[in-house]
Amino acid sequence: MAKKQRHLDAPARLSGTRYTAELARLQAELVTMQEWVRSERARLLVIFEGRDAAGKGSAIKRVAEYLNPRITRIVALPSPTERERGQWYFQRYVAHLPTAGEIVLLDRSWYNRAGVERVMGFCTPDEYRRFLAQCPVFERLLVDDGILLRKYWFSVSDEEQERRFRSRHDDPMRRWKLSPMDVESIVRWEDYSRAKDEMFVHTDIADAPWWTVEADDKRRARLNLISHLLSTVPYRAIEPPRITLPKRPASTTYVRPPRELYRSVPDHSATLE
Repeated sequence: MAKKQRHLDAPARLSGTRYTAELARLQAELVTMQEWVRSERARLLVIFEGRDAAGKGSAIKRVAEYLNPRITRIVALPSPTERERGQWYFQRYVAHLPTAGEIVLLDRSWYNRAGVERVMGFCTPDEYRRFLAQCPVFERLLVDDGILLRKYWFSVSDEEQERRFRSRHDDPMRRWKLSPMDVESIVRWEDYSRAKDEMFVHTDIADAPWWTVEADDKRRARLNLISHLLSTVPYRAIEPPRITLPKRPASTTYVRPPRELYRSVPDHSATLE
């Protein structure tokens, strides 16, 4: 009954027109925020965590779509190397923290230890307990040093997650997104739920709180995420320097070589006419 009630209480799906218009407005605000980060030499770190197939990746794409890649970096680390496994757990993440005037979007983060590593047995009980003790301390150090740390958890129902997995399975263009770990998450749904609950108990701290994004409706999830992120950053519009485009001088000496001397990419679009 509880699962059905959740669907009954869900707001109506946004129309494509309203969604597109509001997304464009929010993305324009993200550009404004980015300029403030650059100008004020601020450091913004945004962590994206949550269930598999909850829409983290697509949300990150919408956040970064119009931002300058020299200022905004997306970090999605692979499995640790043998050398990294011998380091302090947080060490490899430190290298990817934002510098002054930079935004870093972490597509999964050090919370792998509290989620997949805990559930799948990829870390020892001692390593897990050490993580829960050290993580709040580590994050307080980041915040104390001036980093703007934001943490988002994407929550999706078990029915919607399975629907998205099946959609990936049936789509050759997206089948690569369905990993054996995703399949395992279906049968370990309750294990992941318990791991998430315990993680929140230890790491939902005042200095770096968790914010939950209800993600059964991807459109609403993206808009809610971006709107909330903007509301937590004390940015203001920065007037860009005025640039005057010069008149192009008339060429008097340059002669372009014949086009036949160069290799041109074949016009594939002509075959579509």
